[in-house]
Amino acid sequence: MDHGTHGATGSVSLDVTALLVRLALLLATAIVAGGGLFEAKPRFTLAGVSAALAAVSAIFFDVNVVAAVIHAVLVLAVPLLLARKLPVARWVALALLVLVVVETSMGRSGIEFAADTVYVAGATAWFGLAQLKEKPPRYGALTLSLGLLLVVAGAGQLLLSGVAFDRRLYETLFGWSLVVVVVVPLVVVFLRGRRWAPAGIVVAFLAWTTFVALPAPAVLPVPGVPLLTTASVGGQDIPVLVSPQRPGRNLVHVPASAGAGLSIAGVPLTQRAGAQGYWAEVDLPSGRSDLDLGNGSGSASFEVDAGSGAPVVTNQDSPECASAALGGLVAGRKAPLARCPADYLSDDDADALRKLVGFLASRHANAIRLVGDTSRRGVASADVVRTSAQQQGIRLTDTPEPNAALVVVSGWTTASSTLTQAAEAQRSAPTYTYGLYLAPWLLTGPLANTVSASTVPLRFDPREQTAVTYTVALGDAFGGESPTVDGFHQWLGTAAPQQSVQLFSSAQVSAMPMYPGEPEAPGMPMYGEGPGHWIPQATVVPVSSPLE
Repeated sequence: MDHGTHGATGSVSLDVTALLVRLALLLATAIVAGGGLFEAKPRFTLAGVSAALAAVSAIFFDVNVVAAVIHAVLVLAVPLLLARKLPVARWVALALLVLVVVETSMGRSGIEFAADTVYVAGATAWFGLAQLKEKPPRYGALTLSLGLLLVVAGAGQLLLSGVAFDRRLYETLFGWSLVVVVVVPLVVVFLRGRRWAPAGIVVAFLAWTTFVALPAPAVLPVPGVPLLTTASVGGQDIPVLVSPQRPGRNLVHVPASAGAGLSIAGVPLTQRAGAQGYWAEVDLPSGRSDLDLGNGSGSASFEVDAGSGAPVVTNQDSPECASAALGGLVAGRKAPLARCPADYLSDDDADALRKLVGFLASRHANAIRLVGDTSRRGVASADVVRTSAQQQGIRLTDTPEPNAALVVVSGWTTASSTLTQAAEAQRSAPTYTYGLYLAPWLLTGPLANTVSASTVPLRFDPREQTAVTYTVALGDAFGGESPTVDGFHQWLGTAAPQQSVQLFSSAQVSAMPMYPGEPEAPGMPMYGEGPGHWIPQATVVPVSSPLE
């Protein structure tokens, strides 16, 4: 019976009242079920309490009404059948036990569900034995076996929890609950002959049902490594990226789905040119500290750990750098941010730019307007395009021309203003009739959707299964964020794509013909919205054969 105190992600805020009702309900039900299994004295009072709490849960906590009715019927039937000494009481108690297991482990599966079953069944059996006036001949052996079973199940759950070997074990209620589910049964095993032994099992059972209902503690930040965490603000779970999480100036990023009006450490989160979502710069001290994320409806605090490394200088390319780091974090890799994409030009990207210029030469483009920036990558890529254009006999121009191609090799900020100007120029007069071309790292939603159509040289197909998997994983982990090429490379890790360079066009149309003979990616429509699409509200398809 789900009281809304937990979720599959473990990120839902805890409702203390719902938790207390849940604990009382499950404990009373387990005691009644245990008594029924061993045909002990009927527990009418506890059965009534359990049925009443089931009704309260259905009324106030949005618990399924049918489940609540079934619960109430079973828990009331057990003492009634025991009072009449009907053998069927044991079977009804067994059904009630199954219901307790299901209600305890709501939202869990696999090994965790198996651990729930063992622990709840073992505790319930102990409750039943404790209610017997005349203990069975093998009472000592039974209680020893049940106690050891609880210890093993609790230890297994502790190891599965991920908090067994860090400070969350003693700094969070979640961790303390796990300690209790292991330690208390262990103590009871050694002192099980004492009268208070059943009370110890009650404490262990309550601890188990508590930790199952609690939100899983946030993953501890790794000092000096970009942090991906979640903060619950006003009932909304908001993914938060802190990059590079080093002493000094840092970027904090939340997705567009978080909504406007948020601030971090008192600094408003605002939009950045060419970047998705909202951003703010904050200063972090060395070591651990807390950041407060909030809006008008609430706030939440989360921990950061900047370590003791040297500060990292932030600049206009920092959002691109943070988005690249996000790709690695989504893949589960946690490493210090050694360098940013704008700090260097890769051999693959340089080769792609040369082949792009060769393609323009094959189309007899008259001129290229080249736009770069002052970053190392911008300077290097501009040199590559300039040299290739001279070799191909293509003239370079500094101003928009009708019979020219625009080639943008800058970072996101400069590209955003350049493409905005290009869109305005094309609306007023024929401009860049040979097309708008972007460097590979500029294939992002905010940039591609600035103009009606643009072309990018890529070594992967955004519609292929690997790219779609990354797109879905990123969106799931970060509030529907759209992908970036550098984030994709970080997500892939060492498995970087080795395909030939091919030109892909992004266009704001509902349908677009593909290159002749090009099959559609399996299961991936060419257009539309939702998970899997590289550019929101646009189409990305190949418009050339592989460039040689």
